[in-house]
Amino acid sequence: MSKTNTYKQFVSVIIPVFNNNEKLKICLEALENQTYLKNLYEVLVVDNDSEEDVKSVVNCFDQASTVYEARPGSYAARNKGISLAKGEILAFTDSDCIPASDWIEKGVASLLITPDCGLVAGRIDLFFKNPERPSPVELYESIDLNFEQEDNLKNKHFGVTANLFTFKHVFNSVGCFDDKLKSGGDRQWGERVFQAGYQQIYADDAIVKHPARYSFSQLYKRVARFVGGKHDLMMSKNPSSMEIVRDLAGTFTPPFRSFYRIWNNQKLNGSKQKLQFILVMFFVRYVTIIEKMRLYFGGTSIRD
Repeated sequence: MSKTNTYKQFVSVIIPVFNNNEKLKICLEALENQTYLKNLYEVLVVDNDSEEDVKSVVNCFDQASTVYEARPGSYAARNKGISLAKGEILAFTDSDCIPASDWIEKGVASLLITPDCGLVAGRIDLFFKNPERPSPVELYESIDLNFEQEDNLKNKHFGVTANLFTFKHVFNSVGCFDDKLKSGGDRQWGERVFQAGYQQIYADDAIVKHPARYSFSQLYKRVARFVGGKHDLMMSKNPSSMEIVRDLAGTFTPPFRSFYRIWNNQKLNGSKQKLQFILVMFFVRYVTIIEKMRLYFGGTSIRD
């Protein structure tokens, strides 16, 4: 008997979206064709005040419905989805992800067979526009992007919300995502789950595919959002002047160890790819410096 016929709990899949209709359609197509029984799951697409007509895309899919959240930020959107979800089991992915056909089935199986489970983090596979000729930014993301879910769970006690399963009662116990954060809310929430004593499991067979960012402009937005999230989290703890100075000093420190590590990385083919990667590292360092200075002088974090 398949797990689809064994597990009968209702699942709510929650997807925040902000102006991403083209990729959202691909994501919803994958979620429309899951092995999980159709009467046992829903897909809640949370429109985070998009300028695009999200509802027109969502209405093309029987399993999906649209809810609206005006407050900016993906964590505010996810919290809105949680509040309206029908299921005791909650599954999270992003609008640019493509879940495997058995994604819900495999994620639910890992969740239910684990005693006192707080979260299941599934596998995330990056893919390129042209696998034969990845762009410098795609190369950078394939090595640097923090999608090593198993490592995240083992060493940092969280899973990213691009591929995450949990129970609604876990949110009732430890609280929802911090909706003031633009980035890093999944890590903060995962640490709370761990501190509460719940089990955290990695599921290698619950798979979503995630596109690597292709251009420098896309990477700029990702780095700026990440820096903003870390800054907001740091400032929420009322850091001392010395902690702020150390934070800025670390930003300006040349990453010599990283250069050595990259030059010996076996995933990069030849000097050309290694030089391209180092170029992107300099770009990321530049964006990090610019964003931190902007934030410390009164700027606000960018949204997703």
